Amino acid sequence: MSVLLLVLSALVLIYFSIGGKTTAIVMSVATLIGVANDDWHILSFLVGGILLALALLITLPGDLRLDKLSRPLLGWVRSRLPKLSPTEQEALASGSVDWDGELFSGKPEWNKLLDAAPAHLTSEEQAFLDGPVEELCQMLDDWQITHEHYDLPEKAWKFIRENGFFGLVIPKEDGGLGFSNTAHSEIVMKISTRSVSAAVTVMVPNSLGPGELLMHYGTDDQKQHYLPRLAGGEEIPCFALTSPVAGSDAGAIPDKGIVCKGEWNGKEVLGLKVTWNKRYITLAPVATLIGLAIKVYDPEKLLGGEDDIGVTCVLVPRDTDGVHAGARHLPMNTVFMNGPTWGNEVFIPMEQVIGGQDMLGKGWKMLLECLSIGRSISLPALGTGAGKLASLATGSYAYTREQFGRSISQFEGVQEALEPIAGYTYMMDAARLLTAGMLDRGVRPSVPSAVLKYRNTDLMREVINHAMDVVAGRGVITGPRNFLARAYQAVPIGITVEGANILTRSLMIFGQGAIRCHPFIVEEIEAAGMEDEDKAAKKFDGIFYRHLAHTTRNALRALVLGLSKGWLETAPRHGDIEKYYRQLGRFSAAFALMTDVTLLTVGGGLKARQRLSGRMADCLVQLYYATAVIKQWHEEGYPDDQRDLVEWCLQTCLHDLQNSMREAIINFPVPALRWPLRLLVFPLGATGLNGPNDKLGARVAATIVKDTPVRQRISRGTFVNLDPNDPLGRVLNAYKLANETAGMRQRLHEAIRSRDEDELDGIALLMGHQRKELVDWACAQGIVTADECPKLEEALTALYDVIRVDAFDADGLKALAKAATGKRKVVERSSE
Repeated sequence: MSVLLLVLSALVLIYFSIGGKTTAIVMSVATLIGVANDDWHILSFLVGGILLALALLITLPGDLRLDKLSRPLLGWVRSRLPKLSPTEQEALASGSVDWDGELFSGKPEWNKLLDAAPAHLTSEEQAFLDGPVEELCQMLDDWQITHEHYDLPEKAWKFIRENGFFGLVIPKEDGGLGFSNTAHSEIVMKISTRSVSAAVTVMVPNSLGPGELLMHYGTDDQKQHYLPRLAGGEEIPCFALTSPVAGSDAGAIPDKGIVCKGEWNGKEVLGLKVTWNKRYITLAPVATLIGLAIKVYDPEKLLGGEDDIGVTCVLVPRDTDGVHAGARHLPMNTVFMNGPTWGNEVFIPMEQVIGGQDMLGKGWKMLLECLSIGRSISLPALGTGAGKLASLATGSYAYTREQFGRSISQFEGVQEALEPIAGYTYMMDAARLLTAGMLDRGVRPSVPSAVLKYRNTDLMREVINHAMDVVAGRGVITGPRNFLARAYQAVPIGITVEGANILTRSLMIFGQGAIRCHPFIVEEIEAAGMEDEDKAAKKFDGIFYRHLAHTTRNALRALVLGLSKGWLETAPRHGDIEKYYRQLGRFSAAFALMTDVTLLTVGGGLKARQRLSGRMADCLVQLYYATAVIKQWHEEGYPDDQRDLVEWCLQTCLHDLQNSMREAIINFPVPALRWPLRLLVFPLGATGLNGPNDKLGARVAATIVKDTPVRQRISRGTFVNLDPNDPLGRVLNAYKLANETAGMRQRLHEAIRSRDEDELDGIALLMGHQRKELVDWACAQGIVTADECPKLEEALTALYDVIRVDAFDADGLKALAKAATGKRKVVERSSE
């Protein structure tokens, strides 16, 4: 009994996170009660006393624990912890931890999520969206941009420069607009619903260009000179990181700068002789200021230190002798400026190193911190914009398109495709806003940025594919009428750039997050790396036992919450979604347990276990997106008309989370641990989380078909016009007229169905373009009134126009081919 009570008391204390002297007292009392209950039997006294002594040794710090346990354990832990390269160590040191840390903790503090300042726009930012952004969108014709001019119109370039689009985030005192990260995201998202090429043109200088690096790391002289010129569009920037032989492995860039002396503006100065060969560089063909990531070497020891100084960020003016740029890549029929840049032994002075000479070798950390911001905004906004465009356009098209006398939006097969379009778009938007709010609070979310970039671009692919299924042949035919083609073609770009999705999922998200967001691992790695053994042992002694309790607590929580199906977990009462909070708490505990077991058993081999890492990344993605949906619904005041969307998103995330966790366990690389992990995480089996049912799915599909406030909420931020000659406007105009004439058309369809062939007088045989004859017949039969006829004919004309596709005669195709040939020039060079 003494042993039983000791173990039970210890488990209860660990479960409720009670430690210190209280733990010692409770365990001692429990052991004494057990011994007394055993009538002070000598065996009970000895066994209980020995186990209590061991428990107190582990629980209470002291020299005995330090010497007998901590020092030997430190050597063992050193052999298990993953070995980190210098670039990985810098990656861990960059950025900061926020809500992602709570998800790794195993017991998220929900108030930290709900009480965090939300993403919001100032009145000035909203005015910019309603003014200049709207005006820019109106002057863009995507067909002309991508098939005739292969560029934005000159008036658009001029408007972008003159209205500060290149200086959205540059502070006002430096000539920029000083907008928030949320505003940056909203602006890019809205432009992307009009033209992907224009959106990329605007987003890159504000997220991946030299401007942000200068803002955070530039010298005063560099800021004063370059930031106003960048903000005003006098300088067009690009930043060149990717090399032909170093894509995702950016730490392996071969581009180099050799410390030397050279001539600059007529004077001999210390500088760098830079050689580079970069490709896929957005804005490089038109950039006047080229930012470069290179490795710097000092073979002549002119700086007096190491030969290999490390990754460094530099600025090279385009007009410097030896700089080559201007050739273009064409990324999947989007025509934003993108191309190679190269140079051989181009001399620049030390004043062109971003941050000056003191920042030599510190470029990798600079890039990691700034890239995390860009990854959190640019492509996630682009993905969300595609979802909003697909929701608005495809929902409208499905409502207006009729087959068998009914709107195709009433067909269950079509609803099955509309459902994820609506649900995933709502989910993408929630995650985008959660992360933008973090950025505006000063967080540098390195792990969430990878999560968001990977998942939003992946969901963009899902949504656009479903939209193409619904629109079908109407979406396949290229031409000015096609409102989906460019988004469809742009999908691989988002999947590929800023860290290819395969590697982002299988290496970055969990590989970085498991260490960066863990409450103890980083400190343990620091202790293991200390040269002073005494200091290392003391630091380790203060961490390891807390880590042990943390792992044990999460194992207990996973088991208890699995047995109770989450019902023993406390949950906020907001929104009547307690059951979802409980399941998320349960899986957070299971995820934290799996993280510790993975690090303990796989350790440094995690990088080679990319299937495991990818599945664990999927678990984190689902946790993050589910909680983002909760946060967004909370910020909007729990409107009931969004409940179906919220529940669909939460059920989908939990279903996918359960499947990813199950797959991670049954394929765990240490077979002996599979059954114990399955018992702890799924003690009653992986059941009960089946995802949304058909009824809920049908209601979610209807949210982008019916003209309601929730449809407006899903598509909020999309550029909208009702011009019947515009690709999107044509569909929205038809949708508007279809709603206005729904009763008339219903009467017309019923009349045709209810009459026999003799009574129809050939009306049923009319071609689709013979609308006037059909309306005249309906009017003569009294089906519609004379006052209704013009509106009905207008609606039928618009509905027919929506399903029309473009056709080119031979001369038209020859003109397109001639224009393309005139602009195409294959650039051959031996350097690539």
